[in-house]
Amino acid sequence: MSDVLRRRILTMELAPGAVLDEMALSEEFGLSRPPVRELMRQMAGEGYIELEANRAARVTSMSYQSLRNFFLVAPMIYVATTKLAAENASRSEIDALKLIQKRFRTAVEQYDVDGRVFYNDQFHLQIGEMAHNPYLMPSLRRLLIDHARIGKIFYRHPNNPQMQDDLETAARQHDEIIEAIERRSGDAAGDLVRAHLDLSRRNMAMYAAPEGLESPIGM
Repeated sequence: MSDVLRRRILTMELAPGAVLDEMALSEEFGLSRPPVRELMRQMAGEGYIELEANRAARVTSMSYQSLRNFFLVAPMIYVATTKLAAENASRSEIDALKLIQKRFRTAVEQYDVDGRVFYNDQFHLQIGEMAHNPYLMPSLRRLLIDHARIGKIFYRHPNNPQMQDDLETAARQHDEIIEAIERRSGDAAGDLVRAHLDLSRRNMAMYAAPEGLESPIGM
């Protein structure tokens, strides 16, 4: 159940702010309500769900302020985890990263929007695991939730030639990040992931800012 809900939130099948019906989830997954409540508490701690007293559980909302906060903090966390991954990753972890990247490329080639979102999330999560630093992981996990949802916003424009070019650029950047990690070049890996985030920032400004309203991430 937890993996299904996480994927639904990351791909925005469950929209930001959507109410989560505890009884419906219990019936769907064949669980009693206490384990469903416990799972919701766990997912709230990870940042997927908002729990408030006397109010139904909801998918964590997104706002201009939250997006601004994302783009302010994301470079710090992503650069730190990627540089540490270059120092600490094992061979098996790098091989796992390559497998995720293969699946991401397949999703790009097949115009699989949800696959692009999910495997991009898995790519950066795997890098975080490879960093082997428990202090960074909670922040990275929270950032990845909105990174995935931002991705879903601009990946859903498949007929735009510029979008497909940007997807190819993102896939190529993934390959270059892997190569830098394999070379144990933390500085190069950090520079590459920063450029990768800049690509997300440009796409977000293009597709998410309403006409006539200044994007909160144009800074």
